[in-house]
Amino acid sequence: MFKLSEIKELMKLMDQTSLQELEIENEGTRVFIRKGNKTESVFVAAPTVQTSVAPAVQQAAPAPSAVVEPVMASTSTANKDTSGLHTIVSPMVGTFYQASAPGAAPFVSTGSKVNEKTICCIVEAMKLMNEIEAEVKGEIVEILVENGQLVEYGQPLFLVKPE
Repeated sequence: MFKLSEIKELMKLMDQTSLQELEIENEGTRVFIRKGNKTESVFVAAPTVQTSVAPAVQQAAPAPSAVVEPVMASTSTANKDTSGLHTIVSPMVGTFYQASAPGAAPFVSTGSKVNEKTICCIVEAMKLMNEIEAEVKGEIVEILVENGQLVEYGQPLFLVKPE
């Protein structure tokens, strides 16, 4: 687990260098810092303490322009009307995989028909592969995350048009 002072120090070091991104993992906690135009993004991922870590990082921001930015679903869904669609969300923090193995066919794709027990993806958390089921009968309308992307608890993964 990273101490607040360590995260502050990393942010200061990023300001003093030409590095644009930094990612460090220690004892199951991962810190990702990205420099942009006049803002810094800090993402701290710790499966068991995610909610208690993020507010502390926000208070540690050295300037009003610093923000805490968890990696969330694509912004393409923010402007779309999703009423009437079922959202399949991640039940945990982990890595999203569309297929059971590299090079294998994806479990589902846009337009795939699914039922309540259809496996849509795998979320890997702490070396465990967790199969995520569709939960409803219908058709996959949109896949909201990329293969291999880190996902958060409650992050939307798929939009399904229920039958």
